Amino acid sequence: MGHKVVAFDISVVRGLWETRVKKHKARQKEEAERLERSALEKIKEEWNLVSECRRRGVPQAAYCRNGFVDTGARLLDKLERNSLPRQSLPSKGRDKGSSKFVFELSGEHWTELPDSLKEQTHLKEWHISHTLIEAIPTYIKLFQAMRILDLPKNQISHLPAEIGCLKNLKELNVSFNHLKSIPPELGECENLEKLDCSGNLELTELPFELSNLKQVTFVDLSANKFSSVPICVLRMSSLQWLDISNNSLNDLPQDIDRLEELQTFLLYKNKLTYLPYALLNLKKLTLLVVSGDHLVEIPTALCDSSTPLKFVNLMDNPIDNIQCQDGEEMRESEQDRQHFDKEFMRAYIEDLKERESVPSYTTKVSFSLQL
Repeated sequence: MGHKVVAFDISVVRGLWETRVKKHKARQKEEAERLERSALEKIKEEWNLVSECRRRGVPQAAYCRNGFVDTGARLLDKLERNSLPRQSLPSKGRDKGSSKFVFELSGEHWTELPDSLKEQTHLKEWHISHTLIEAIPTYIKLFQAMRILDLPKNQISHLPAEIGCLKNLKELNVSFNHLKSIPPELGECENLEKLDCSGNLELTELPFELSNLKQVTFVDLSANKFSSVPICVLRMSSLQWLDISNNSLNDLPQDIDRLEELQTFLLYKNKLTYLPYALLNLKKLTLLVVSGDHLVEIPTALCDSSTPLKFVNLMDNPIDNIQCQDGEEMRESEQDRQHFDKEFMRAYIEDLKERESVPSYTTKVSFSLQL
């Protein structure tokens, strides 16, 4: 039998229990603070997020930032909100009046575009991503006001020739799809300024007709199978940014200096053995990133610190080639890995732009942790 307490005043009992409750709450608060400071609790939170994202088929690049799991992005909440198609809501950079010209669609349950879209020919922007859509319909030619076609991370394997009818098109992003070719009719979109075909893995060439795109300032062909810089790219006289990293380039054309406006040139993860002296003629070039694993000849002037050029010789870590040995379900797809690599390099390049100088070489180290 426990202690027997005789109370003549109920307030004594009340005071006793209030004291105990306060002590209990204080202990709970201390425990919560301890868990908040604990690394194990953060690891548990990150692992739960990774597990749920993998269950839903969310690519790694969506929840990782620079190699770290981003638990503060509220990614799962965003997925729920994006599960239905909608006309875009006004954002900070978009007023209510312009939002009615923007169409957004996301979610893997979409295998084709909604029928109602055909009637909305007033639209100026399409933003379609993370769907299972395989083709863009030919009725796209009806959208004469179209300025932005943002179609990353779908299952698109073919672009219709009718895309050449979009005379006002400014930006085309078909990155991380399944394209094996680009229609030559795209060369008729003479107002195009930005072209992103990265991460399709199977692109080997661009049609010569794209030489007509004299307004293009940005071209991204990374993570494909180009064996040389396409001839049409060399004729894009306004080009300022060219990313042809992670391809199969063995050399650069001697007339690379035709790109007189080029400022950023990304060549890492190729098989270049030398860099041509013609690069020295690119007077506006401020950033050149290459992989030094195979390079045996580099013009000395490229490394001259007195020039405004930032020359980065990136030594790729061989750990990138190690394969996961725990089954297909644990392996990241090739496109997801390429996307993550691009996110890493984008952050790295942004950091380089803010520096006054760059290191003489950079080693990118990759870590893989399985819990």
